[in-house]
Amino acid sequence: MAALLVPALLFATAAWAQDDTQELAKKLSNPIASLISVPFQFNYDSGYGPNDGEKAFVNVQPVIPITLNDDWNLISRTIVPIVWQEDIAGPSGDQFGLGDITQSLFFSPKAPTEGGIIWGAGPVFLFPTATDDFLGGEKWGAGPTAVVLKQFDGWTVGMLANHIWSFAGDEARSDISSTFLQPFVSYTTKDAWTFTLNTESTYNWEAEAWSVPINFQVAKLVVIDKQPISLFAGVRYWAESPVGGPEDFGFRTGITFLFPKK
Repeated sequence: MAALLVPALLFATAAWAQDDTQELAKKLSNPIASLISVPFQFNYDSGYGPNDGEKAFVNVQPVIPITLNDDWNLISRTIVPIVWQEDIAGPSGDQFGLGDITQSLFFSPKAPTEGGIIWGAGPVFLFPTATDDFLGGEKWGAGPTAVVLKQFDGWTVGMLANHIWSFAGDEARSDISSTFLQPFVSYTTKDAWTFTLNTESTYNWEAEAWSVPINFQVAKLVVIDKQPISLFAGVRYWAESPVGGPEDFGFRTGITFLFPKK
């Protein structure tokens, strides 16, 4: 598999010039674009619990499209969190390590509908990979996921959603029944600046509590030695969080490596 992936990535990098930078930037706004991308996303939030705990984490989020036939793609989206946190649950000390991995698979038509709608749907899985009890739920989970969007005149408007139920794992830990909703709108300029507003809202059906961060992000696509990359930064406001959850403002910054797939 690795032997096949390396030449594919080299070919993809060489082929980037066939897309102008605005088109590449617009593809980044599409979660199921035919584009190999590898974001490294750094996040910071504070205000957890009575000790004003802090949390910083890097999400490594590779997106890999796989051609199934002339009409369909399979889009693999993986989220691998690497977490540092302190006093996240009162005087709980600090932890550092790997969190639980989320794996989404979207079956998506290659061509938009007649109305220009792009969509994909499939399963999502939660793997209990956390290296510390405080960094994950110690539960296996699965459920459905879907995304729908439309792109026009530099705009991208859409929604990504999933629901995960736990089905196995440590019986002493709380069950998981969680709905994730991510409505988003972005605008990409001709010189490849992208301005994005979204929420990454989660409803915990077990605790009957919402987490609603509102994110505003600015990104710029650049090319360095023939390698297209996107640099991004933004702020987050916690409009709603569960008891003991983060408060006020956080921020996000990072870099995405692009490997256009032809």
